[in-house]
Amino acid sequence: MGILNVFNNITVDGYFSGVDGDFNWAHTGSHDPEWDSYVAANAGGGGTLLLGRMTYEIMAGYWPSPAATANNPVVAERINKMNKVVVSKTLDSAIWSNTTILKGDLVDAVKILKVTVEPGMTILGSGSLVAQLTEAGLIDQYSFVVNPLVLGAGRTLFGGIAGRTNLKLTSSRAFENGNVLLVYSPA
Repeated sequence: MGILNVFNNITVDGYFSGVDGDFNWAHTGSHDPEWDSYVAANAGGGGTLLLGRMTYEIMAGYWPSPAATANNPVVAERINKMNKVVVSKTLDSAIWSNTTILKGDLVDAVKILKVTVEPGMTILGSGSLVAQLTEAGLIDQYSFVVNPLVLGAGRTLFGGIAGRTNLKLTSSRAFENGNVLLVYSPA
């Protein structure tokens, strides 16, 4: 059975995207060879990406592009080869390679995917999916990169969750550029 991991950049004030959905801030900052190596080593590390429609459209518009290949060739190559599942009620076709559209009940579908997809799935962005699947108790690991900046406003990953979810820290790692990786599992 594969695990379901959330991997997101967040700001010190807890936002994963700006008010307008922008998350370019997560890819700026001082150059850090250790951080760059970490990103390259983890991009496309196997498994399947699980994405909401908005995150999918942003990523599908960038990663297959010549700009992505020029800016980060290793990540672009790996992420383009990965299998991707996009959750959408409105998309009829996928423009990005290796993409399947999921239109049914999210919770039921993810329960099936967790049994059939090896070694697992990772959610990038997709705050609505993170909130729904957290509430359903289906997320096995949360990996957050806290970026050293304050947005002041934006979207949180857990908007709309009715109850409390306790987590336990399983690992952490600080980088020279000020990013801090925090990995949690459900308590």
